[in-house]
Amino acid sequence: MTVWCFGSINIDHFYRLGHLPAPGETLAADSYRIELGGKGANQSVAAALAGAEVRHIGAVGADGSAALARMEGFGIACSAVQRLEGPTGHAVIMVDRAGENAIVIHPGANRELAVNPALQALSEADLGDILLLQNETAHQAALAEAAMGQGMEVIYSAAPFDVEAVRAVMPFVNVLVVNAVEAAQLQEALGLELEELPVESVVVTRGGDGASWLAGGTPEIHVSALPTKVVDTTGAGDCFTGVLAAALAEGQDPESAMRFAAAAAAIQVSRPGTSAAMPRRDEIEALLGESG
Repeated sequence: MTVWCFGSINIDHFYRLGHLPAPGETLAADSYRIELGGKGANQSVAAALAGAEVRHIGAVGADGSAALARMEGFGIACSAVQRLEGPTGHAVIMVDRAGENAIVIHPGANRELAVNPALQALSEADLGDILLLQNETAHQAALAEAAMGQGMEVIYSAAPFDVEAVRAVMPFVNVLVVNAVEAAQLQEALGLELEELPVESVVVTRGGDGASWLAGGTPEIHVSALPTKVVDTTGAGDCFTGVLAAALAEGQDPESAMRFAAAAAAIQVSRPGTSAAMPRRDEIEALLGESG
């Protein structure tokens, strides 16, 4: 099965600092680099390196040629990426020496893409293919509804969290992925327990406390985080979700897919960066073999 990722493509500007700046504080960065990013691109890269066939639907601006070349270099099919005027989405990412981050995003082309070409691209998907999407583009609900109508499996990473976006997309979702903070915000906003949400399954990522798979009427599946030295947590959730999608696409059961994704995230946070830090399949398999 193919993983179709409808999501953002960003140019990430990384600044490594001794500590994150306080209000009004000016700091000199220890280092600076530019990297491919965006939740959509990150998840596509993670899925592709984990072994999935990946097709990306999204948009870049006039300055997006290098970002597309980078994605294609990872083996991602990008023929459905729209080329628009104006800027590609970009992010300013500040990372401290403990690996914590603060991020500012400008959506650029991600919010300017046209819905009809995106729907036309998705119409080429086969029954049982996976649609992976997030909240950094326009038209998520339209793509999710079309995917479900075509018999695709829809995995929705509800980040950056926006409760109204979640309300709009959730009727067309099979697997909802949230972190612990987003899960609490969603429960408070909707007044529902996670098991009561109108989706087949909910995956909650909890950082160092692992991740859980909740599905109505079945026991909770919990996988522990693997021990690792944390260098940079940026993109860890994208790594987990993209690799989870790849594992499910190849037919792994939920528990195996969760363990596979947890191993990938442990490797990713041990390296600096986002897309450049995503692990290859052989690295994930090696870590799982070492951990027993």
